[in-house]
Amino acid sequence: MKLPRRQFLQFAAGAALLPALPRTAKAQAYPNRPVHMIVPFAPGGGTDIIARLLGQSLQERLGQPFIIESRPGAGTNIGTEFVVRAAADGYTLLLVGPPAAINATLYEKLSFNFMRDIAPVGTIMRSPFVMEVKTSFPAMTIPEFITHAKANPGKLSMASAGIGSGPHVAGELFKMMAGIDMVHVPYRGSAPALTDLIGGHVHAYIDGIPSSIDHIGAGTLRALAVTTAMRSEALPDVPTMGEFLPNYEASLWLGVGAPKTTPAEVIETLNMQINATLAAPSFQARLADLGATVFPGSPADFAAHIARETIKWQEVVKFSGVRVR
Repeated sequence: MKLPRRQFLQFAAGAALLPALPRTAKAQAYPNRPVHMIVPFAPGGGTDIIARLLGQSLQERLGQPFIIESRPGAGTNIGTEFVVRAAADGYTLLLVGPPAAINATLYEKLSFNFMRDIAPVGTIMRSPFVMEVKTSFPAMTIPEFITHAKANPGKLSMASAGIGSGPHVAGELFKMMAGIDMVHVPYRGSAPALTDLIGGHVHAYIDGIPSSIDHIGAGTLRALAVTTAMRSEALPDVPTMGEFLPNYEASLWLGVGAPKTTPAEVIETLNMQINATLAAPSFQARLADLGATVFPGSPADFAAHIARETIKWQEVVKFSGVRVR
């Protein structure tokens, strides 16, 4: 999907106006019943952990249960479509991640347009991905891995958390920049991909640090590189991919969205409480334990971020040759 500059600016500008829209008496009491946060990723991974941490904080701050509900499938499209079709009253929210930007190019036909149909509420966190292998794998570094892959074209496999997931496109970017041929093996989430990596059924995996850091610390997996421009405080001895492949960059990020016509005052309330959560030292420390950092911002900031990410991953998706009908 080509995203013209005009569309980018219109989307970002529209989000910037959200807090200025008229308030309604009905929404001033928000929330007065349980709120459901739809997580369109498989349970058990880092996204699930962070959704529950955020939900617990919002429950304490707003005085109503925040129920975390997993609806994985179709590269997050099942959960996203559920929220698109939900009542726009603030009681159904969406945990948003990189597939929101990637799927615009990956899928030939979608029943929704993410930037049109989901209102950005706020960002939560960002974290490097980490490229990892089982400790018995012969390569100790990224250059050794590339050499090994070039000597065995098409024989090495790289897992992902699913077609179009952040780990998938980060892996495709690695293949594209390193000039190597590897078999992509998609899984339904991070947890099963990690299980098969540890079991030796796949050779490598680019994963979010939150779901992999304990395995790396325990010596079950070897971290070869993190994918952001700067090294991670959680893995300070692990080099960046860019140290070997200049300008390589990819990251895991999460935010919250809502159906497009959700009242502006509800979005403002949620954004304020999300940012208050991110400012709490205890929450920051918990994210640091997971290898992540807080990523505060306004709804307009989140809109602009999604638009930039959508543009960024177009080329990589096209390189991969993967298209979903």
